[in-house]
Amino acid sequence: MSQLILASTSPFRQALLNKLGLPFITAAPEVDETPLAGETAPQLVERLARAKAQALGARYPDGWIIGSDQVCVLAGKITGKPHTEENARAQLRAASGKTITFYTGLALYSAAKNRTLSRVEPFHVHFRPLSDAEINAYVCREQPLQCAGSFKSEGLGITLFERLEGRDPNTLVGLPLIALCEMLREVGVDPLTA
Repeated sequence: MSQLILASTSPFRQALLNKLGLPFITAAPEVDETPLAGETAPQLVERLARAKAQALGARYPDGWIIGSDQVCVLAGKITGKPHTEENARAQLRAASGKTITFYTGLALYSAAKNRTLSRVEPFHVHFRPLSDAEINAYVCREQPLQCAGSFKSEGLGITLFERLEGRDPNTLVGLPLIALCEMLREVGVDPLTA
């Protein structure tokens, strides 16, 4: 099997990829993540996933490089990481009683084969109505300051939701494993037999 490289230093993505039991290394890609004029959220995450994977092609020409990028959209607007408690509370107030959609771009790239596969996986999070007291308690307890949408679905964030809707729950955390397995099998790497 060719070497597998995760173009991310995210501990969440690393933990997800570990579920497949395949050996891999991680490397940080240097990519400008600024959206292009007129670019939709799905176009943005697919472009960035491809760019992240391809950015490491010169360093790992014989490997298969996995790139991923994610944004969330609320009321038609891309919402990023809050970085501050004040922003996190504002994001959760805006999401209260509404649905936000996460778009996760995924790419698999080989420089040696000059081949890139990519796709976008959507995932919908339906929030229940939240009180200010609940929002304040959640932000204080979980500190979701580096999480798009201001929550950690794999932790206490699950208490904020009415329901989750999507093909693969791993998509919400940042790495759609069902889609990744499909792409790996397409290039001849079966996670079950590799």
